Amino acid sequence: MKPSVMLIYTGGTIGMMEDPNTGELQPLKFDYIHQQIPEIQRLEVDVKPVSVSKPVDSSQMHPDHWVELVDIIEKHEAEVDGFVILHGTDTMAYTASALSFMVQNLEKPIVITGSQLPVGVLRSDGKENLLAAMEIAGKKDLEGNPVLKEVAVFFQSKLFRGNRVSKVSAHQFDAFDSPNYPLLGFAGVEIEIDSSRSKSINEDPKVFSRNLDVRVGLLKLYPGIHLTSYASIFTVENHRAVIVEAFGSGNTPNDELFTEILSSYVLQGGIIACITQCTSGSVLPGKYASGHLMVELGAWNGKNLTTEAALTKMMWLLGQGLNPTKDWFEKSICGESD
Repeated sequence: MKPSVMLIYTGGTIGMMEDPNTGELQPLKFDYIHQQIPEIQRLEVDVKPVSVSKPVDSSQMHPDHWVELVDIIEKHEAEVDGFVILHGTDTMAYTASALSFMVQNLEKPIVITGSQLPVGVLRSDGKENLLAAMEIAGKKDLEGNPVLKEVAVFFQSKLFRGNRVSKVSAHQFDAFDSPNYPLLGFAGVEIEIDSSRSKSINEDPKVFSRNLDVRVGLLKLYPGIHLTSYASIFTVENHRAVIVEAFGSGNTPNDELFTEILSSYVLQGGIIACITQCTSGSVLPGKYASGHLMVELGAWNGKNLTTEAALTKMMWLLGQGLNPTKDWFEKSICGESD
C-alpha cells in the first residue's frame, strides 16, 4: 500500500504564472502545478492535494496563515503519512520555524518546499524540489515508521531542520543554508536521511498550538544607530519582547542613551532576547566588555537561534498564556538551538 501524503498549497513562486498584461507573477491554484508536473502521478505515494483558503505570495504571509496550516494538519493527520507544504521562499524559514513550535510530537514529516522559478518556466527548480519532497514525506523505515519525524525544509537537494534554516540567496537555486546545524538529508541518486540527526519517536502527546503573541519586536544593531528613532519599539504597549540582533557574540553599544532606553524597557517589564547577526556561531554572554550590558539587563540568551526561530519561538512562548521564563526560552524545545 502506498504511503499517503497531503500536499498543501499556500502560494508562492512555485505555483505562479506571469500575467501577460503586466508581467507580474500571480498565484494560481494547485491544478496548474499538477498540469505542469505530471510526474506526480508516477510517485510511489498517494497524493492528497489541498489548498489554503486564500493562497498568497509569501511576502504576505502572516501568523494567521500559520494557524490555518495547523488547522489543516490537525484535521488530516490521522488520514495521511506525511505533509508537503508548497510555499514561497521569502518567508519559508519563518513558517518552518513557527510550525516546529506549533506542531510538536506529530512524529510525521512536514516538509516545506518551493522554488526560485515558477514550474511553468523551462529551467524551473520547482519540479525536482516538489517530487523529492513528496518522496521524503512518504519515506518509511523497515518497521513502517516515517524516516523523518519533524518539520523540515527541502530545497536544491538538501534537507534542513525547519527551525535551523535561513534564506541566503535571492537569485541562486541553492537559496537556503543551515550553518549551525548539519543537513538532515540529501537527495542524490538516492534520497538519504540521517536518522541520527532527525528526531526520534517519543510518547509525548501531540501538540497543536494556535495561540501566538505577535507583539515581538526586532532590532538589528549597526554602528551609529540612532536609538531614539527606534524608541517606540522599546515600549511594552507595542512589544512584550524585543529580539536584539547584536554584534558578534552578543556585543552592543554601551553608551548612556542606549543603556537608558533598554534599561527603561526592562523596568517596564519588557523582555530582551539577544541573538547574533553572524551567520554562524553563538551568543556568549559577557565574553567581551561590550557584551556586559546584555548580562546586566538580564537579556535572554538566544544562543545560535536564527532570527526566524528566535521571533517565532518568542511569539509561541508568549502566546501560551503563561509567563515565560528565561530558562524556558533558552531551553531547546524542538532542536532549534544547542
